[in-house]
Order: sequence, then structure tokens, then C-alpha cells
Amino acid sequence: MLNFKLRRLPARVAVLWLAVVLAGCGLVFPDNMQRFTPADAAVASADPRATQAGLDVLAAGGNAFDAAVAVAATLGVVEPSSSGFGGGGFFLLFRAECGCYHFIDARETAPAAATPATYLDQAGNPVRGLTVSGPLAAGIPGEPAGMAYLAENFGSKPLAELLQPAIYHAENGFPMSPRALLGLRFRKNTVSRWPAMAEIFLPGGELPAVGYVVKQPELADTIRRFAAGGHDGFYKGETARRLVAGVQAAGGNWTLEDLANYQVVEREPLVTNYRGMQVVSAPLPSSGGIVMAQVFNFLSAYSEEQLSGPQGQHLLIEALRRAYRDRALYMGDSDFVDVPVERLVSREYMDAQRADVSLTRATPSASLQGVAEDGSAGDQTTHFSVLDSDGNRVAGTITINTWYGSAFMPPGTGVILNNEMDDFSIKPGVPNEFELVGAAANAVAPGKRPLSSMSPTFLESDRGVAVVGTPGGSRIITMVLRAALAWLDGATAEQMVSLKRFHHQYLPDSVSYESGAFTADEIAALEAMGHSLKEVQRPFGNMNVVTWDIGPNRVESASDPRGEGEGRVY
Repeated sequence: MLNFKLRRLPARVAVLWLAVVLAGCGLVFPDNMQRFTPADAAVASADPRATQAGLDVLAAGGNAFDAAVAVAATLGVVEPSSSGFGGGGFFLLFRAECGCYHFIDARETAPAAATPATYLDQAGNPVRGLTVSGPLAAGIPGEPAGMAYLAENFGSKPLAELLQPAIYHAENGFPMSPRALLGLRFRKNTVSRWPAMAEIFLPGGELPAVGYVVKQPELADTIRRFAAGGHDGFYKGETARRLVAGVQAAGGNWTLEDLANYQVVEREPLVTNYRGMQVVSAPLPSSGGIVMAQVFNFLSAYSEEQLSGPQGQHLLIEALRRAYRDRALYMGDSDFVDVPVERLVSREYMDAQRADVSLTRATPSASLQGVAEDGSAGDQTTHFSVLDSDGNRVAGTITINTWYGSAFMPPGTGVILNNEMDDFSIKPGVPNEFELVGAAANAVAPGKRPLSSMSPTFLESDRGVAVVGTPGGSRIITMVLRAALAWLDGATAEQMVSLKRFHHQYLPDSVSYESGAFTADEIAALEAMGHSLKEVQRPFGNMNVVTWDIGPNRVESASDPRGEGEGRVY
């Protein structure tokens, strides 16, 4: 079972495994790596203000986990199109003092009143827009609970101190960026329906100009209550009452009990190995770790020569086709459904999947047994990477799902609610906003967490360590996977975030790609094999990476040139 294989440490810090500790501490090795620590610390995030917040915490003596809270909270204020206190996410941690991995699942949950019927009409068909816009689209937020848990269990500084940058930017404002304005254009009609949301983001009822200072005083007050009360300062008391009152008044189905019952879950990270590189990534309810394990197992049977050029691109596409098919068929919240993880990530399973793959011809997705298709991916999530000078690290991917989430804000809170109910499979075979299809394993159920593609990841090899992640909806897994392959081939942090991208996800049966991802000859070769290629009009992803090359003890930090972020070394 790949999840629990003994890890192969970099040569300079290699030691024998002595134990695997399962009681909430993840995979453990006895060498605490103090013999080898990074020469520098680093933060990479989607916004320079968030990066600065993390660096300030590190400069004040905080650790990577403290910095992660400050970065996440600040992003939730200055990047409202992509994440926030009304969303959720995953935090992958490495603690250098014990060599422990932790995975904090702060994913949103379905309200107790939510069922598949909530989103279907009398004929059993999905009601357009209910899972995307307005209060019924929102799951119970997990990000505040995740930040509180991270600070309480791993940080060295009080939560209230770590939230000060977020409070400052909420109260004093930040200039509207071109990217945030782009998302607002997409969501203007929905934003305008809800007065509390429109008051902040549509001054005078119109789109603001780039540079318009967005002030969020009610959000600042909400964060202050959170700072004073920790977890309960958000999930109980005044904030909870305002959230529930606003949701119910607008036709939603949240209750005070939904909020009071929310808890994060610590899970075992999923670990796999490929050509001497260990990949530590997200377990269910993220599909990322399983899909990457499947793809790496699929590719492991081929030679480096076979995996080069158009043939290598073809084989990667075929691996993605089958792994995303399994995502649609089998994957969901493993606390609610029995997902055959051990079988899916086994070498033998992918050996069987590989049996019908041609080296020269594409496999039509319709020929694979799977979910029938019935009937825009984006980058509206956010990711940050942190490494401190002790070797602690955090890969955090947080989200409110699509642009500005549900575009609904309960009055008096300043909190933009997510639209993660769209990540459930409302009806088998019906695609969601990211054109992903699903089956019963990912059906709506009270308290259930929707399947995710968020894939915060650590890459470890003889070379060193990379902390990797990106937004991008269904394309997240492909982007992280290709960054991992680039890291294995010696890419720098800057090269990883700049890599041109392509993607296949089983259905729709086409390869989407950025301009420049393929040469003209590669396009001709792939089309001759039977692949359907579609160039996207807008680049996708917003990757943030921190790397540590152990040999020269060099730390690098890079933010995606497609975005507006910043990677800095401290």
C-alpha cells in the first residue's frame, strides 16, 4: 500500500525508519534533521501583502505554522475572489523537530438540512445556479477552524497576534487588483443581488476601477471576534448568530448547530514514490494524492525514452484519463463512503489499467467503463508555501471555490460565503462548474465534505525539498504533478511556476492547453494519435513554490507569473 511505504530520505540525511506513529502525527522518522537546516526561510503566496505578513511573523521569531496562519488570514482579506473566512482548505505540515507529517482537513461540510433533493426540481433535474450562487450554495466554512487549530497545536504565537495583518488590511483597505476586478466582472449580476456584498464591491452599483480601495470594516470586526475567542469566536456567539440569520433570511439552510458542530480533522497524508522522488500529498476528501499516485504508478513502467516527446505527452494524457475516471467513479469523503484507496494506489491496479494502452493511439474516454456524461475551469482558489529556518514547512491550499464563492455575504459579517456545494455530485454524470462528473460516492449528505482537487504537496528527493501547490479547480492535480516531474528533472522554483500547462480529466474528452505548452509538431503528432486538443483563452493556475536544495543549502521562492503574487526569501 503506497500510503504507508517507508520513506526514502535524501542521501545527506538518510536514516533507517524505526517507527510509524499513527496517533495524529503522520509518518515519522527518528532523525529530526537538525544536522541540516535551511540557510534561509521563505514564503510564496498569491499576494505580496500576504507574503509580507508571513515574513514579518518569521522575523518576529514565529515558526512556519505561525506564518501560515498570518498568510492565510491576510489572503482571506486581500484576495476576496479566491479565499476567505467563509471558505475552507487543506494544510500539509512537516515538523522538523520530530520529522512528523500532518494533514489538517479544514474542508467545508454540508449543512445538516442539505440533501441531493435540495438542488433538484420536481423532475429530478438540477436547478441551475443553486449550487453556485446564493446561500444554498454554501457549505459550513472550515478555514477559520483550520487557522485556529494550526495556531493552537503547532504555532508559537497567539492567534490574536497572527491575525493583526488581516485586521489591518480589512479596516484600512487594499487597492482592487486587475485579477480581482476580472472575477468581479464575471460575478457582477450575482453580487448585485445581495446588498451587503454589493455595498463593498460595487460602489454606487457599478464595477470599481483598478486601484479602488476596498475597505471591509465588518470583516475586520468579525476577525477581531475570532482573534478574541479563537474557534468559538467564529463558530459560536455573535458571529455565528449573524451568519445564520443572514443565510436563513436569504433562503439558506444553515443552523447554529451546523456551525457549533464544525471541527477540523487530522488525516494521514498520502505518500508515494516515483523514480527516487517521494511525493507527500493530500488524502481524501482530496482526490489529489490518489490521482497522482495512480499516474506515477502508470508512468513507472515506461522508460525515460518512451516518456519523452509526443509519446511521453500521450502516455501522461492516458494516465490522467484513467485516474480522473476513477476519481469520478469511486472517490468521495471516506468518512461517509468506502473508497477502495489501497486498490486504487496499488501498482497492480495500474498495471491492469495500462494493459489496453497503445503507444501510438489515444483511448476514447467513452470506451472506458465509467460515468456517463450529461450535458470553466479557473484559478479561483489560492495556495501558499512556507519554509522556516528550522526546516518546518507548510503547503496550504484554501478556497471559496469559484470567483467570489457564492457571491453572498450575510449582513453584518463581511464574510463572503463559499459555493462548495457545487463540488458534490448533485446527480450522477452531471458536470459541475469545472466540468467534473461524479457518482454516488460524492453525493450530498449532511455533514459530508465534498470531493476536492486541492493538492498541497511536498516533493522530496536526494536533491532536497519542494513545497508546491496551486489553484485551478480540476486542473490543480495536473499542474502539481507536472511541477513534480519538472522538479525531478532539476527545475528551479521559478521554472516550476512558469511551466506551460496542459490537462486532461476523462470528461470532457479533450486536452486543454495553454499557448506554448506544445510545439506545432507536438500538436500534429498528438492529433494524429487521436487526441482532441483545445487551446484555452486564459492561462490557468497560480502556483506558489518554495524549494530547498540541500547540497548548496540554497532556498528559492517563486510565485506564478500568471498571477499577482510574490515569493521571497528571508
